[in-house]
Amino acid sequence: MKNTNQWRWVAGALLLAAAPLAQSQSAGSLLVRGGFTQISPDVSSGNLTAPSFANTKVDVRSDTQLSGGITYMLTDHWAVDVPLALPFKHDTVGAGAIAGVGKIGEVKSLPVTVFAQYRFLEPQAKIRPYVGLGLTYAKFYKERGTAALNGLTGGTPANPTLLSAESKLGLTPQVGVSIALNDRWFVDLAYYKTFVKTRNTLSTGQHIDIKLNPDVFAIGVGYRF
Repeated sequence: MKNTNQWRWVAGALLLAAAPLAQSQSAGSLLVRGGFTQISPDVSSGNLTAPSFANTKVDVRSDTQLSGGITYMLTDHWAVDVPLALPFKHDTVGAGAIAGVGKIGEVKSLPVTVFAQYRFLEPQAKIRPYVGLGLTYAKFYKERGTAALNGLTGGTPANPTLLSAESKLGLTPQVGVSIALNDRWFVDLAYYKTFVKTRNTLSTGQHIDIKLNPDVFAIGVGYRF
């Protein structure tokens, strides 16, 4: 009898583990998450305007920061999602004719995105894939050139070459999945791509147009209120 009861407990535990967890991402739910986000620019650079070497281009490096987000379920399937993160810092390096000069500048970015999301399956499903479409305002600030940039443009320590980056709007499609850990906690995985371009302008009067089009990877642990 004792062994029979033990097997009943085991069978019950297995059934509970296999059953969908009632995370209830239903209308009116507020989902809050925290984790990490990497922004990896997929750069297509134009040429720096004259006077410069022919085929003078740039590339932009990736950065990873602490991040999070808030999702509000408007219905059982439609939601509004707002990712949040600390500012990102991206190094700009030489490419094309100046590929060997290394870092020529850096810029901080603070992308602000609002997504309209559609979540598949039912609110109680353990795994809920979703798609989203958002509008991103890519705010660039605290631009800074390096000694290498001065060397390329004739700047000096006393009169360095300054640079500025235009902040822009871009369209951002998104795919992701929410995986329930229990009725309140979940893991969120997302990928999205922002189609955005900017113009970097130097104090010498030169400028360069850059398609950034970053790939964005986000992972977080969340809680449903």
